[in-house]
Amino acid sequence: MKKIYSVIIACLLVASLILGGCSSSSSGTSESEGGAKSGGPTKLTLWTFVPLHLELYKDAEKRWNKEHPDKQIKLETSNYPYDDMHNKLLVSLQSGVGAPDISDIEFSQFPNFLKGEPQLVDLSDIVNKVKNDYVQARLDIYSKDGKYYGIPTHVGATVMYYNKEIMDKAGVNIDNIKTWDDYIAAGKQVVAKTKKPMTTIETGGPWTFWPLISQQNSDFFDKNGKVTLDNETNVKTLQFMYDLIYKEKIAKLTPGGVHNGEEYYGFMNQGGAASVLMPFWYMSRFVSYMPDLKGKIAVRPLPEFTPGGNRSAGMGGTGTVVTKQSKHIELAKEFLAFAKTTKEANIQIWKLLGFDPARTDVWDSPELREPNKFTEYFGNDIFDTVKPLLKEIAPIHLTEQSPQARSVLQTGTLDAVLRNKTMKPAEALKDAADKLPK
Repeated sequence: MKKIYSVIIACLLVASLILGGCSSSSSGTSESEGGAKSGGPTKLTLWTFVPLHLELYKDAEKRWNKEHPDKQIKLETSNYPYDDMHNKLLVSLQSGVGAPDISDIEFSQFPNFLKGEPQLVDLSDIVNKVKNDYVQARLDIYSKDGKYYGIPTHVGATVMYYNKEIMDKAGVNIDNIKTWDDYIAAGKQVVAKTKKPMTTIETGGPWTFWPLISQQNSDFFDKNGKVTLDNETNVKTLQFMYDLIYKEKIAKLTPGGVHNGEEYYGFMNQGGAASVLMPFWYMSRFVSYMPDLKGKIAVRPLPEFTPGGNRSAGMGGTGTVVTKQSKHIELAKEFLAFAKTTKEANIQIWKLLGFDPARTDVWDSPELREPNKFTEYFGNDIFDTVKPLLKEIAPIHLTEQSPQARSVLQTGTLDAVLRNKTMKPAEALKDAADKLPK
């Protein structure tokens, strides 16, 4: 059995390396390891699944080389689709060959890379120097047994994005929406006056259900790793989502199933819905993929479920790692610390990507109030709007079963309840919970 497993891994690795020829790379990828030995820059390879992240890393490369003339690097970057990159990286680490020096790993996939003896470099020495300036919950996502293996990119505060043009046409003042009851009432007015849905609800992704339960201090698992996917809060929340579509009639299923997709971008860019609930990092998707909405989108807190309740949830995230296969571990660690943990790096995370930095001591920096492509698109008050919400975020409890829980939800459970209507929320979530290892 062991032999068969090894053969399968080897075959997968060969296939993944062939796929590597389809990746996109930064300029200067002809630099070889030999170049570093002959006095040239040292090549560091980096993988990501988010094309927009490349802007941050290329900027860091330029700043690093300017500030470290004796440690020049040449960053060779590869961008892959989400599943391809995570599968390719996992196979490379399991087989012991083919992994990059540095890689992004999406937060809900991270537990897959911490099973057994992690093949990632312990970054605790980097993190411990700055951890008092960070949102601790964001650091904890990428940790195991007191050691830190990934550097966070952002907080991921979830907000509501309102199309002001539609809301104004409906005669709704978005600043009067404080609770979910207010939101439903406003949605009915929007539908009546504009014939547009108030919002869209994902079935192929977690970015509607997960933020809503986290907003209420619930999750797929509790802090001890016990399955809570089918608890009362989660059942009520899934029923709430169903009711928004079929009872209140103010929502529709997301075109394409996910908010991170071409079909949805086209739908929303044409004014398809009056609002959408997504994390703060989704601003970059508006700017990059929905240009016609520039000046029309306003960022506001989530409506409250209960008076004084959380108005946000920390969703999504990318932990950047150094793999044990790197031939330049110390240099890779130094560059990663420079690119993601310094004050300047966290300011650049905002300026270049529009993400809410995980380093809290930059939240009051004047650079976060300066005009940029995000303030031009959304207005000058966006960071001041989100800043108070950063303290209204419940921790996420990730376990080795978290990737499976997410997969079960978005490949069957949500569709069964919301699209196909073949199962009730309680039944569907119990079925999903029963599929997870206890």
